[in-house]
Amino acid sequence: MSRPSIPDDAQAGGRRPVGEVFRAFLRLGLTSFGGPIAHLGYYREAFVVRRRWLDERAYADLVALCQFLPGPASSQVSIGIGLMKAGLPGAFAAWVGFTLPSALAMTLFGIGVVAYGESLDAGVLHGLKVVAVAVVAQAVWGMARTLSPDPPRATLAALAAIGVLAWPTAFAQIGVIVAGGLAGLALPRGETDARHAAFDVPVGRGLALAALALFFALLFALPALAGAFPAHALALADAFYRAGALVFGGGHVVLPLLQAEVVPPGWVTQDAFLAGYGAAQAVPGPLFTFAAYLGAVAGPAPNGWLGAALCLVAIFAPAFLLVVGALPFWDALRRYARMQAALRGVNAAVVGLLLAALYDPVWTSAIRGGADFGLALAAFVLLALWKVPPWLVVIACALGGWLLALGG
Repeated sequence: MSRPSIPDDAQAGGRRPVGEVFRAFLRLGLTSFGGPIAHLGYYREAFVVRRRWLDERAYADLVALCQFLPGPASSQVSIGIGLMKAGLPGAFAAWVGFTLPSALAMTLFGIGVVAYGESLDAGVLHGLKVVAVAVVAQAVWGMARTLSPDPPRATLAALAAIGVLAWPTAFAQIGVIVAGGLAGLALPRGETDARHAAFDVPVGRGLALAALALFFALLFALPALAGAFPAHALALADAFYRAGALVFGGGHVVLPLLQAEVVPPGWVTQDAFLAGYGAAQAVPGPLFTFAAYLGAVAGPAPNGWLGAALCLVAIFAPAFLLVVGALPFWDALRRYARMQAALRGVNAAVVGLLLAALYDPVWTSAIRGGADFGLALAAFVLLALWKVPPWLVVIACALGGWLLALGG
């Protein structure tokens, strides 16, 4: 009995051309709505089931690594797949393909806000702020069920939220994450998952160590340079690099870090920040491309296209360096039980961080009365219970905000 033929792009294992990697991830970047968890499902279907670039165990281990690292997990998985299939050029091609569509959309939206902000309907902009309430509430709900499902971790999440609300600074947020990791060492131990699949990574340990060294060098050098030289470009690069380097959980968790970096110094107004965050729910691809919008609307210069590109590269650079640096060492790290325990505490603290952000700035800036609350509640039900695509909910909330403004 003859075996059915398998298309060339479905062969398991082996290197792939860089162009093929780019096209595969560009298709996903144009169609992957639903946030980081949905992205991981799209990846599995595309690269495990259909193309067979990885088997189930290798894919699960890659996802586990990217959940362990700070940064945008779904984008890190794309970088990891590209790295394994086509080396460093493949990693870059995968990132560009997956990121480009939403980055362009968010940059254009930001430029439109700057050029026509005065003529944009205030009700529509307020509707975009209200939908952010529903989106962040859904993220808190989903992450709490997964990352703080028991009383000790739920308590840790609550304490993290209280701490961030009591001391609303970027340093407090970083301190909460560190404290969560330390507390995780004392939490009841879960089962250590020592299963792992060997990765075929065309990166030597020397290059991996160099990538990790560059990651830490930029993390400490950029603040020093931004303090020594009063150039706004350096300040932007520092702020967005630190946000990408220090956020665990990715996606919506970056919201409070970015808000603390760009709103207090006056680079971006609170209204513009939340309007852009609401609009980000309507585009496919990674939520971290919200950085492109912030770079486009930020003041003073560089902004527009140059500011968008600067902030986009800065926020994703840590993810790229960490994946290249950590992937060759993952087999050993995965077996380290204390590292897994610390990660459980960090994840619980991340839930608290996002819970605090749900209240301030998201709720306090968007909900001004019963009508706003009703609109946010309707959006939450549509997203969380009826699984309506986020872009449709965003359009509905923008229309709802416009109608509420007419009625008011």
